Amino acid sequence: MEAVISFKWRHSQKEIILLVVRWYISYSLSYRDIEEMMLERGINVDHSTINRWVIYYSPLLENEFRRNYKRNVGSSWRMDETYIKIKGMWHYLYRAVDKEGDTIDFMLSKKRDETAAKAFFVKAIGSSGLPEKVTIDKSGANNAGLNAINLQLIIFYLLGCTLI
Repeated sequence: MEAVISFKWRHSQKEIILLVVRWYISYSLSYRDIEEMMLERGINVDHSTINRWVIYYSPLLENEFRRNYKRNVGSSWRMDETYIKIKGMWHYLYRAVDKEGDTIDFMLSKKRDETAAKAFFVKAIGSSGLPEKVTIDKSGANNAGLNAINLQLIIFYLLGCTLI
């Protein structure tokens, strides 16, 4: 049975909610900018309501997209991380691409350590399956994270446990 994103008990129409969530995610707009844009279109919605919609519906929309629209990726991955500034705060962007350059997955983290690298690999494997080969840079954190995943995979196959 397929899960459907529910808009039950919302005071606004589904199309309006999806539109403002898309605007916030896709463009560099504040909640107040979107509130003003909607008011220009004759729709009165408060910026705090937009914030609640983004917080609630963004993960649901991501899961729906990954389940129904994610393309198959190659079995050879290239993984790295870089740091980027988001709203004045530095974060690490973990990312993996296949040999054709198609994005496999990405993740933002406040830290660059084994735990973050392992969390990224768990997320990427969960969405795209196990790769045959992973190429990484000389980062100790990435190497430790990959080794931890490999150890868990060995335990998984020997004991039939789940990947955590």
